[in-house]
Amino acid sequence: MTQRIDYKNVSPAGVKALGSVYSHVMQSGLAADLVELVYLRISQINNCAYCLDMHTRDLLKKGVKIEKIALVQAWQEAGHLFDAKEQAALAWAESVTLVNRTGVPDDVFNHVHSVFNEKEVVDLTIAISLMNAYNRLAISFRSTPQAAQE
Repeated sequence: MTQRIDYKNVSPAGVKALGSVYSHVMQSGLAADLVELVYLRISQINNCAYCLDMHTRDLLKKGVKIEKIALVQAWQEAGHLFDAKEQAALAWAESVTLVNRTGVPDDVFNHVHSVFNEKEVVDLTIAISLMNAYNRLAISFRSTPQAAQE
């Protein structure tokens, strides 16, 4: 795969603005492992190789077990491997990412809102929106995954 545009160099101010949103998410109080699991799930849905590679590596560096990482895509079938917050966040991430199909129904909102407070739901939704934006940049401009560069 050949990179189409090096968007980081072409629009550094735009990438910096996204980086500010990323900083907000990481300082929001949401657990870093939870955010990375959500980022991985969104990248799976969007089929973003660059982001799949990056978030898998990040989760491994954070000490998340490979068995858990391998089952993110099938989290609903993974029993208690994912706690209540992770399950609610993953369900919310799927529904928001697939908004054109789901319409983000009340039952999914009520579930996430029963586990997270309002600020956390908003910050989680900002994180989901950000990762969808990053996926679209990486896919559109054919960012090469680190694994493919090695």
